[in-house]
Amino acid sequence: MKTVSSLLDADWYDRYKRISKLNIRSSIYDVTNRCNLRCKGCFFFSSGEDKAAPEEMALGAWERFIDKEKDRGVNLAILIGGEPTLCLDRVEAFYKRLPTFCATNGLIKVDRERFPDMMVGISLWGDEADETVLRGKDTFAVSSKNYYGDPHAYYLYTITPRQLGKTEQIIRKIRDAGLKIHMQLLSNDEGVDGFSWTPDELIVIREEMDEMLDRYPDTVISSKYYHEIITTGRMLGRPFGWKECPSVTEPLDTRNPKPKRLIHFIRWASDLNTMHRCCTSETRDCSTCKDGAAHMSWVMVNKRDHIRTTRDLQNWIEIYEMFAKLYQFIPW
Repeated sequence: MKTVSSLLDADWYDRYKRISKLNIRSSIYDVTNRCNLRCKGCFFFSSGEDKAAPEEMALGAWERFIDKEKDRGVNLAILIGGEPTLCLDRVEAFYKRLPTFCATNGLIKVDRERFPDMMVGISLWGDEADETVLRGKDTFAVSSKNYYGDPHAYYLYTITPRQLGKTEQIIRKIRDAGLKIHMQLLSNDEGVDGFSWTPDELIVIREEMDEMLDRYPDTVISSKYYHEIITTGRMLGRPFGWKECPSVTEPLDTRNPKPKRLIHFIRWASDLNTMHRCCTSETRDCSTCKDGAAHMSWVMVNKRDHIRTTRDLQNWIEIYEMFAKLYQFIPW
């Protein structure tokens, strides 16, 4: 019988034990329906989630809601929007109660006296040209100054097909700003011309992502197994999609049979009552989803299926470690 201990040497087994104790229980929260950008391809606006529920404005209601979420067993609050930094009092309500991750476009600086160790993930959609086309401005010029050298911030680099052959120059800029980087791929929910992936482009970008990890291991937080899964949409011969996704809101999950999934995961709208279907878009075709966190979670909940060879189990450990680093459960 194959077991974790039989497949791993002492060093890998120590790494496994470190993450096996974490017991991460996350949910996602729309902090606000508002944003100071309107990015082409943003799933929040393209699927109408900004109009799905009226925004709760009373801070006391947020505080009571967060206390209930903590009692529900949540130990990681992932704050999205809209733009969470437009409502820092709500962000602070989470931060005072739960381990908190804040996704931001970086245009508003999080005050480190107020939030000394809150992990901040800064969105980046390419070089200056792509950012201007997709987001209306070069956000890196602002965000890199706001977060220069911040040990509790990293860039979430959403790579587009137009970035083929250009990723290194962006990674160097982030390295020179004293920050880390994690990579995912644009799903192009709004079908912007020239920004949808072809099969050949996905092969090329996988090779490029692997090369960037080899060249910049102290800057890039990733794994080659993750690159394989995000570019092929397959894990252990199974395709990613609605029947497999682990990040579906539990009370809305009517799939039968149910796949392995995140325990008690809910994505809450900003009225603190409405629930969204999943961790991304209400309208996205799941077979086209390239969301990095959804694919990482897919691997993480399928540990038992990876206990078949040493390499498979090591792949699982690397992805779990990557997720834990990105959400500050273990250090860089």
